[in-house]
Amino acid sequence: MSTPPIKKILLWLLTIFLIYAILTSPSEAADIVGTAGDVIGNGVTNIGRFFDSLIAR
Repeated sequence: MSTPPIKKILLWLLTIFLIYAILTSPSEAADIVGTAGDVIGNGVTNIGRFFDSLIAR
């Protein structure tokens, strides 16, 4: 009998956890997603500034 792929199991566990977190505390889950979005947005902005400063020199 072959073992199930770990990646698929972890993806299912993550999905179940996310659904549980959203159903038990939706406002905290929304705050976490908003914060993660802000972090990603700031990262992209900073990378853009870095390459802009490289080109300007």
